[in-house]
Amino acid sequence: MDIAPLKTLLLKGDLEFWAQLQSRTRAAVDFEELFLLSSLRKKAHARKLTRPKPPKEKLRLAIIGGCSLYPLHELVEHLCEVENFPVELWQGDYDNYLSEIMDDASGLYAFAPNVVFLLPAERRCFYTGKLTDPREHVQAEAQRVVDSLLELARKVNGQTGAEVITTNFMLPVRHDLGAFRSRTLGSDWSFRKWVNLELGLNAPSFLHICDWEFLANRIGGLAARDERSWFESKQPCSSALLVELAREVAQLIFSLKRAPKKVLVLDLDNTLWGGVVADDGLEGIELGDTSPRGEAFKAFQKYIAALKPRGVLLAVCSKNDFAKAAEPFEKHPDMVLKMEDIVSFKANWEPKSENIRAMAAELNLGLDSFVFVDDNPAEIEIVRQFVPEVTTILLGPDPADYVAQLADCRLFEPRNITGEDAERTQQYRSDVQRKNLEASVTDMASYLESLQMAAVISEFTPVDVPRLSQLINKSNQFNLTTRRRSEAEVSAVMNDKNFIGYSVRLKDKFGDHGLISIVIGEKSGDMLQVDTWLMSCRVLKRGVEEEVLNELVRLAKSKNCLRLEGAFLPTPKNEMVRDFYLRMGFTLTAESETKREFELRLENFLPVPTKIKIIRRAYESS
Repeated sequence: MDIAPLKTLLLKGDLEFWAQLQSRTRAAVDFEELFLLSSLRKKAHARKLTRPKPPKEKLRLAIIGGCSLYPLHELVEHLCEVENFPVELWQGDYDNYLSEIMDDASGLYAFAPNVVFLLPAERRCFYTGKLTDPREHVQAEAQRVVDSLLELARKVNGQTGAEVITTNFMLPVRHDLGAFRSRTLGSDWSFRKWVNLELGLNAPSFLHICDWEFLANRIGGLAARDERSWFESKQPCSSALLVELAREVAQLIFSLKRAPKKVLVLDLDNTLWGGVVADDGLEGIELGDTSPRGEAFKAFQKYIAALKPRGVLLAVCSKNDFAKAAEPFEKHPDMVLKMEDIVSFKANWEPKSENIRAMAAELNLGLDSFVFVDDNPAEIEIVRQFVPEVTTILLGPDPADYVAQLADCRLFEPRNITGEDAERTQQYRSDVQRKNLEASVTDMASYLESLQMAAVISEFTPVDVPRLSQLINKSNQFNLTTRRRSEAEVSAVMNDKNFIGYSVRLKDKFGDHGLISIVIGEKSGDMLQVDTWLMSCRVLKRGVEEEVLNELVRLAKSKNCLRLEGAFLPTPKNEMVRDFYLRMGFTLTAESETKREFELRLENFLPVPTKIKIIRRAYESS
């Protein structure tokens, strides 16, 4: 644990300290090392060594629970800050979370948190009856435990609007009842497993489960516990598990505002199969159940294929002749992945960095949404140097480890999975057909009419909340304000009469684009302020933006508004919409480095005609 280089950077006041601190923090697995790195971070603040481009606001995080919250809160604070998600902390008292939540005048509510992390008392989660009690009695008791936690979460969310993260419960690790533990629901082992399952299945959208059961199982039940630390200082677990717990909480916090990656770009030779297909031929590559290595490559492909229904786009980038590279996808009997699973297939002799840039342009996606996987360190380094926005994964020498590497990278973890995620590959493949048609016509009006477009404009509905939040949190390019919203915040907009919120879905003769635009507006006097306006870049210049404005004006007039006001808040990624309001007929009213403000008077507005058939659906809460 040599931290001398970090100390040297700190003493010199070198801003490289922060990059090195982040790198060391990500690699740290030992509690002592992570705690020491946190101390160095605090010393850097004391020396006024400012982070490059720190965020403007800190997330307000409250930590409450039935155990000692020190030093857990320091680890969480450190992990969040080094990833540029700094938090302002409020720490509850030991085992006082029930009062802190139920008392409307408590310090918890005075703090007004954005996120509340709850560690319910593990030693209260057990069945108080007899091991021989009927199953329905035990289930009813378990449901009471679940309901009490859900009620606490609802109270917090209702009072503050905060997202709530709660741990579930670790399982016992001592033999105790022996094999009988699994024959009765009344054992601590079975009772807690049941509570954990029901808690996860019944959690509302604003409640996120920090899976303590999984984390303890991952490092080993005996390694996860430290009874002496509980008796001496009320530590909830071993120091090893405390590190894992802090990392998991930080990861959940990141996921509230940071979307998962969208595209997995795959090398071929010695990545999806063993050997080099151009040299070894179709029969000579290692793939399938006839050898351990071949079976490992096939298992890796199965895992990759399972990402597709979660909305991950799969692409290929290989230095190869196209025909040779495509042959296994078309002819090898043990090939799990097929050509129809791939949205972009680049097999040529161009630099892989340039091929990935071309993919990003074709798919209308930012490079920072790509993950590139290769077994060749030279190719990984080229991509890192020339397209640093792309996240890279260098596979190790043993294909048996490939699934673990990809599964543990934590880049594709979904907050939720919607029906549209499973159709995403087909949506992007249909885009290729549209582009081919567009290239074959010279009259844009005829082209748009030939698409036979139909749009459904719908007020926000409860069933759409997960997808709405997902799109709000991942849209960057066509996003005028880039305001992020959790599912709970989307639901709050839907239920507030001062807000309007609607979405647009689009279909054409080639397929269903799904949900492609979201608008949120807030009424203030005779004005409707455009809070959020985002769209999928894949449908630009087809009349959708005009129909979105038509609907926005219609709804504003229905609320007796006389004008629309909108703002452009610049980010490194949304420059394309800097002048969007001007193009839509708004007038620029104010401008600074951080904001451009616009206005549209409604008295003379005429709906813009398009080639899109419009269907409107209103949400009736009753």
